[in-house]
Amino acid sequence: MSHAVLMTGAPATGKTTVGRLVAGALRAAILDQDVVTGPFVDGADLDGPAGRALRAARYESILAAACDCLAVGTPAVLVAPFTAERAHADAFGVLVDRFAAVGAATTLVWLTAPADVLVARMAARGAGRDAGKLADPAAYFRAGLLDAPSVPHVRIDATRDPRRQRDTILSFLP
Repeated sequence: MSHAVLMTGAPATGKTTVGRLVAGALRAAILDQDVVTGPFVDGADLDGPAGRALRAARYESILAAACDCLAVGTPAVLVAPFTAERAHADAFGVLVDRFAAVGAATTLVWLTAPADVLVARMAARGAGRDAGKLADPAAYFRAGLLDAPSVPHVRIDATRDPRRQRDTILSFLP
């Protein structure tokens, strides 16, 4: 059985870094939303109305690619915030069912770190997509981005060494 590993968390939790390590260990495809859809949305304020309107298309891009990989037996690691899916059982259920339809199990991984750590990481990486978040971090994080998922998940302390995070995630996979 193939496996879909969903790497979730607030911006700057290290989803991409740890996702790559997990994908390498599993010999899995890595489908990072920022990489797959970045060229199409470069320069857009993804936290504003236009960015929210693009959400469905951005997620469909990585979900469809994941289903293609999973259908041929290649595990997939998906890197994206999955904010709605981790907060709403019905939205998460749609993903689980979609992956099950191609013979894959699903594990949601939630990387978490304190807001001050995330702000420091965003400032250090200097990505344009973080400008709005850094303008008023308190308001940005008030939106519930640091709330634990309400669906089954593996909680990972994103302040730990990425290799230890990978090993913890792997220990939860069948």
